[in-house]
Amino acid sequence: MVNMTTEHTHHIVVMGVSGTGKTSIAHALCDQLGWSFVEGDDLHPAENIQKMSAGIPLTDQDRAPWLARIATWIQEADARGQNTIVTCSALKRAYRDLLREAAPGILFLHLTGPRQTIADRMMQRKSHFMPTSLLDSQLATLEPLEADETGLLVDISGTPEEVLSEALKALEPTL
Repeated sequence: MVNMTTEHTHHIVVMGVSGTGKTSIAHALCDQLGWSFVEGDDLHPAENIQKMSAGIPLTDQDRAPWLARIATWIQEADARGQNTIVTCSALKRAYRDLLREAAPGILFLHLTGPRQTIADRMMQRKSHFMPTSLLDSQLATLEPLEADETGLLVDISGTPEEVLSEALKALEPTL
C-alpha cells in the first residue's frame, strides 16, 4: 500500500468508454492507496441496465439519476473525510461538471486506447451488461478532457500491470 499523507480529501473518477478497464484499474488503485471505492455501474437504475443490455444507448435523461447517485456518494464520502475512487464513464463535460460539484479535489483519470483494443476487451468479458455494439455510440458521445479540467490520460494498450504503473506515475504529483 502506498502511504499518502493528505491535507484534504482526494477523489479519483476513473473514466472512459466501456471496456477500457475502469473497474480493474480502480480496484488496483484501491489496493495501492487504501481508499474507499464504488463501482459506478452498481449505481445505475435498473432501467438503465435493461436498456444497455438490450443494446440501446443511454440518453442524457437516462444518465441523470445515475450521475446524481455517484455525485451523492462522493459528496457523502468527502463529508466523512474519505479519499475515494469511483468508476464512471463521465463521457461528457456536463457529466464531469456535475461530479465536480459534489466535492473539491476531483481528478479524472481517463483510460483511453485504440477502438479495436477496447472492442477486443469487451468481446472477452463475461457477465457484463454492456454489449460491444454500444462501443461506437460511447465513442461518439465521448468529449475529451478539456485544458481547464483536472485530469490525466492513461493509455490502456499495455498489460493491466503496466496501465496501473502508468496511472500511479501520472497520479503521484497530484496526491
